Amino acid sequence: MSEAFRGKASVKRLQTSVRATAYQKEWFMGLKDRVARGEPLAFVNADVPQEIFRAMDIPYVVNQWWSSVCAAKQMAPYYLGLLNERGYRRDLCRYCSLSLASAFDPEPEKGPWGGLPRPSLAVTRITCDSQAKIFELWAQTFGIPFYALENTVPIRVPSKWWELVPYDWEECFDRHRLDVAEEDYRGLIRFLEWHTGRTFRETQFRAIMRRVNEMAEYFRKTRDLIAETVPAPVAVTDTMQTVMISQWQRGTDWAVETAKSLYEEVRGRVDRGESVCPKEQARLMWLGRGLWFNLGFYQHFEEKYGAVFVWSIYLAIAADGYARYGGDPLRALASRFAGLEDMLHMPPWNSDWIVKEAKHHRISGAVHLISDSCTQGAGGTYFIRKALEEAGVPVLQLRADPVDARAWDESEAVAAMEQFLEQRLGVKPL
Repeated sequence: MSEAFRGKASVKRLQTSVRATAYQKEWFMGLKDRVARGEPLAFVNADVPQEIFRAMDIPYVVNQWWSSVCAAKQMAPYYLGLLNERGYRRDLCRYCSLSLASAFDPEPEKGPWGGLPRPSLAVTRITCDSQAKIFELWAQTFGIPFYALENTVPIRVPSKWWELVPYDWEECFDRHRLDVAEEDYRGLIRFLEWHTGRTFRETQFRAIMRRVNEMAEYFRKTRDLIAETVPAPVAVTDTMQTVMISQWQRGTDWAVETAKSLYEEVRGRVDRGESVCPKEQARLMWLGRGLWFNLGFYQHFEEKYGAVFVWSIYLAIAADGYARYGGDPLRALASRFAGLEDMLHMPPWNSDWIVKEAKHHRISGAVHLISDSCTQGAGGTYFIRKALEEAGVPVLQLRADPVDARAWDESEAVAAMEQFLEQRLGVKPL
């Protein structure tokens, strides 16, 4: 990476995005105050059922959220350097290990917003070979208890899972997967009650599950509105951060109100005829994780080509993957996470869904960010590309890490994008 590189922030078009970005700092400072007063703090992975922690009023920080914050604050090169100095290899999965790297800082108070407070327990789900070890190292570093949730694999692939999961989730997922996850969650509850002294509240949990459904309903309406409006009223830079900040606050009134505000603000832009590019020439998908250290990257192509990234996994999976209605709420929660990694990372679960989304959004071309250090993020890339191109959607694969700017070559990435737009999609500069 050139020493002259500076990550670019995206220009925010929506007030909802501005408020959400401000709120996450406000929430984090409040969390630090709670921990300073002696409350427990859980450090959890993204695919851990955070709804359980919320029902027990246990503050938590999500591994990938903290990684994205560190990357956005341009702290990743420094933190990852500390990790490498300790002998860890440079090609270790940075998205999941960046938070661990921040724990090695001799001056943690200089981290984002004064640094991450000391956690009192760690919980992950063993969805790849690295997860258990990374969280085991967290536990060793801080001398805290660690709980690992099991992962299961599907025996069968349901047709059009996105139509089944809201109401027919018992039919969508193999019974053994739901049984294992449900029992594992009961074990997690016992673990949390033992180590924090807090009680799982069934009534509160049911209310949380209802609010998550409400949030998903607004995200679905927003996703559909963007898909069906040409030229696009907003781009992924207007939705990615807002959606993910809301997801880490799942089950709260604030998250529901933010999802509602996002929909209403996009609806208002559509009604007023406002768009990202009035002379829109291409509608693009961004596959893979967000380029968190350089979100301004996407907007270069809006300005020069009228090429708008209208789709990302964040709003799309929030719209299709989270709502659960009926049945026992803990088992419904088990179904929310039992197949989430399949939906995002395993063909044909992901490839069929992505093609469906490409058609819905009238996508001209797809750009796939592949991080070779992540077995999940790199998994299935051949099949995704094959499925999209068979559906008539050209694909550009960019190899980069979503949080590690050290190997990012801005000029090379821009040149690849411009060549893709001009030669594969036939788009000329405005």
